[in-house]
Amino acid sequence: MTAFLTIILGLLVVIVGLVVAWPWWVWPASLVLLLLFGAVTQKVLTREPDGFPLEYSLEPDFPTPVVHRQEHRVTYVALPSSVPDYDFSFSATVRWVLLDAPDDAPHINPGGLAVDAVLRRAREVTVRQPPTRSALVQHQLDGCLGIMEADPTGRVLAMAQDVTLNLPDPDRERLTKLSNVRKDEDLWEHERNYERNKRAYLGEDVLKDPGSAVVWWLAKNDDQVEGTVDRIGLLASLSAAANNGPVHPEFQHLVDPPTVGPGGDEPLTSVGGLADPFEAGSADGPGPAEPLGPESLDGLLEWLGFDESDPDLLLFAVRLAELVEAHEKPEAAEAIRQHFEPAEPDEPDQPDKPDQATEDNPPA
Repeated sequence: MTAFLTIILGLLVVIVGLVVAWPWWVWPASLVLLLLFGAVTQKVLTREPDGFPLEYSLEPDFPTPVVHRQEHRVTYVALPSSVPDYDFSFSATVRWVLLDAPDDAPHINPGGLAVDAVLRRAREVTVRQPPTRSALVQHQLDGCLGIMEADPTGRVLAMAQDVTLNLPDPDRERLTKLSNVRKDEDLWEHERNYERNKRAYLGEDVLKDPGSAVVWWLAKNDDQVEGTVDRIGLLASLSAAANNGPVHPEFQHLVDPPTVGPGGDEPLTSVGGLADPFEAGSADGPGPAEPLGPESLDGLLEWLGFDESDPDLLLFAVRLAELVEAHEKPEAAEAIRQHFEPAEPDEPDQPDKPDQATEDNPPA
């Protein structure tokens, strides 16, 4: 590098000298200056750095020693959740590093201090979480315990890795059952509220009077005006029944009048205008109970809408007899069968056979 600079500078000096036409004594002086410049440049470029060599210093720069971390595996440690009696099962690898301590500091068990510090930190997280969120809490512990932090004594730095957190299977099954029961209870409560609201809507709004009932029916069937008119009597009866009172006088003529009994003095109040076959006593008031016979059975069938020409009458009678017999009433069942048993045709009368004596001795 120094030689290259010296040659370049020499060429420049020669060119300048020729152009300017230096006298003869300037050329030796220029050569001396050129050599002096080369020597100085060589000295500057090859000068050694100042200071004492590092290898001869009192405190040599040794490489940073490798930190040896120690670790311990803890498994199946119960940590509380936010629900009593439902604990998480915690497992992790605890790692720690010793910190500098004074000379008079007591001896310690660094592994025990590190495990205790990690469990304290993990407990602060799990105690606020429900037991059904074990997977989520595990990820939270991975982040919380993945940082080296000093223990309360300040003697070790501790962290945890390979964290696993789960809930025992029996507790998980119990919580699943409880969750299903709560869901069913909530559903039942909503259904009951819906039914209660519907009853209140029908009783307090729709059927509070015949007019409201008619308007409600017409709003739901606005294309059946004539049908609504035909149902005014029925709606008035429903309104009266919902309010536990008689039919409003203004709508009384639209309600079917009660059918008068055979004697003409007692209305029949049962379905279809037929008297209740189970009602005991006379028209004047309740009387003593009397044994029921075939007439009462016929009244029951008439009350149910059967008549003698009904093709299902015999089938109903057979089933009724089976039902009565199933309730340990064989006599009543047999009476029902005999009552409805079809009558057998009478055998034709046969002429009396002549006496044997007459056949033997015909009249003369």
